[in-house]
Amino acid sequence: MKSPTIVVTGASQGLGAAIARAFATSFPGARLALVARSKGNLERVAESCSKKGRVTAAAFVCDVTDESAVAAMAAAVMKRWGAPTILVNNAGRFLGRPLLETTAADFDGQLAANLRSAFLVSQAFLPAMVKRRSGDVINISSIAGKQAYPNGAAYCAAKHGLTGLSAVMRAELKPHGIRVCCVHPGATWTPSWRGSGISPRRMMPAEDVADAIVGIARLGRRTVVEDIVLRPQLGDV
Repeated sequence: MKSPTIVVTGASQGLGAAIARAFATSFPGARLALVARSKGNLERVAESCSKKGRVTAAAFVCDVTDESAVAAMAAAVMKRWGAPTILVNNAGRFLGRPLLETTAADFDGQLAANLRSAFLVSQAFLPAMVKRRSGDVINISSIAGKQAYPNGAAYCAAKHGLTGLSAVMRAELKPHGIRVCCVHPGATWTPSWRGSGISPRRMMPAEDVADAIVGIARLGRRTVVEDIVLRPQLGDV
């Protein structure tokens, strides 16, 4: 793969930052478009990617739940580097709350962060990828996108939606040479778990999940990983 353009949303911290760094070390010459709302964190991740690998990494500050902001971001990325080779829809946000305590605003916010964002970003980039007739879309869902659990009404609904959206994308895009993979990680140690009282050793390292995602992208074009489930070795937390 020559000088791929790789877009990672939610890249300012946690799993998104780990994914960006894994691609930086695995794809010399890559152009990394790192997308998130936090400019300072995003620029630090971009700098670390440039230092870790022989890549060009740039920060594109964007609220991926905002349609006009996503359109402007995608236009800026493609003006600079062209259509993405790999698009990783990683942006998301977790809310743990029982159904009867979940407000409409809570529900809408989870759908926006975890589902609408992937829809908007994919729609912004996919026409150029379809025109080129190649590429990968990797959507980061969750174990919560395959099985429900108490106190996760809005989050589970959003992630189940992303799982379904991924299946539709795969069916529609495979004739155009585009592979779509939906990744379902279980508990993964990121800053959002600080203060939870659960040991990081009970969870998967973000770097392991990131390495699995890079492995998916490295497969030959005749093979697609449609879904992948990753869990801590001892099971769900």
